[in-house]
Amino acid sequence: MYFRLANRLLWETDKRLLWKLVWNFGLKGVRSVQKHKARLKRGEFFPPFLYVSVINSCNLRCQGCWVDVAAKQSKIEVDAMNRLITEAKAMGNSFFGILGGEPFMHPEILEILGNHRDCYFQVFTNGHFITDDVARQLREFGNVTPLVSVEGNEIVSDERRGRGGVLSKTMEGLQNCLKHKVMTGVCTSLCQTNFDLLSEKWLDRLIEMGVFYTWFHIYRPVGPDAKAELALTPEQQLECRKFVVEMRAKKYDGEGRALCPAATGFTHHISPWGDIEPCPIIQFAKESIHDERPLREVFQESAFLRDFRQTAAEHTRGCIVLERPDLLEGLAARHGARDTTARQAALGELAAMEVRPSQYNPGQEIPEKSLAYRIAKYFFFNDYGTYGKHFNAEKWVETRENPPTRKELLQIGGS
Repeated sequence: MYFRLANRLLWETDKRLLWKLVWNFGLKGVRSVQKHKARLKRGEFFPPFLYVSVINSCNLRCQGCWVDVAAKQSKIEVDAMNRLITEAKAMGNSFFGILGGEPFMHPEILEILGNHRDCYFQVFTNGHFITDDVARQLREFGNVTPLVSVEGNEIVSDERRGRGGVLSKTMEGLQNCLKHKVMTGVCTSLCQTNFDLLSEKWLDRLIEMGVFYTWFHIYRPVGPDAKAELALTPEQQLECRKFVVEMRAKKYDGEGRALCPAATGFTHHISPWGDIEPCPIIQFAKESIHDERPLREVFQESAFLRDFRQTAAEHTRGCIVLERPDLLEGLAARHGARDTTARQAALGELAAMEVRPSQYNPGQEIPEKSLAYRIAKYFFFNDYGTYGKHFNAEKWVETRENPPTRKELLQIGGS
């Protein structure tokens, strides 16, 4: 597996782009995590990675979308993005996830990406606006990895995305990226209608095309039209976890326990209106990037975000939106957090949500088989102590008193 990956990196990539990935995302990303850990020890806070929804507009109408894509267009202006990224860089950050709506509908998106070539950007996109010229510019920048969403075959894609002819346009954008050797990934929001994409045959097809990596998200029934019937069963979620672990070891958190990035403070989200939210699907905020205070002060002093992290960590290692929407209602009420949606219906949607299982499945953990993933997750992308030894004594108890030794990591990775 490692030989095959090394062979692809050596012969199938643009070496300048590969170096940008290794330096801007890899080495500088690890540094940003270490700086984050050091801040936590000093009682300070600033997330090492930020996800930013630069625009709310989208050309598609996906089932279960929580973004107000049909509302009046709102976007983060270039000056505001430059300030956000510059202040984050001053804190050691180098990686930013760019979301929408559809990010490439932002008229200045290429200017934003090109202004910060010392950073690395992962752009979540449907691929429809990645023309040959756009892909050529992305290769020139060398600091962007498009993560193209593929939701199934032609019939399923049209149904999931609310438009006709979606897949062919998506694949055209994907092919433009691959033609120009841009580091490109494919992601799928797994639900009842596209669960069959969880197959080795599908991964092999993507690898043959030149796709560099894949992501599988669990569909979360949120938003104004949640489509709860599309949600996966607990058994399907477990099957997904098994598949991902197997494929990571075969194709390309160490113990297999669930982890919420927002609960750990690993990342928070910026809305198209500049609101600072816990994560993209929790659309409540007290602060904004447009505050006059420096961004480091905003994150450090936010009682709302701090309370969210503590509340989430005390009750589940999974998705608090699915498992305990009532806690989010209480959180918003305690802090007087504003509804950051254009539709102004987020609180009612929370109240109407049914309790559903998430990725947290105690007793069914599936440890990573890939040694590289185990080491990376433990040393660079772990909990940062957010989940306490007895964060929920009735559901889960941490049994390990001390960190695993290198010998133990090697033994587990080789098993």
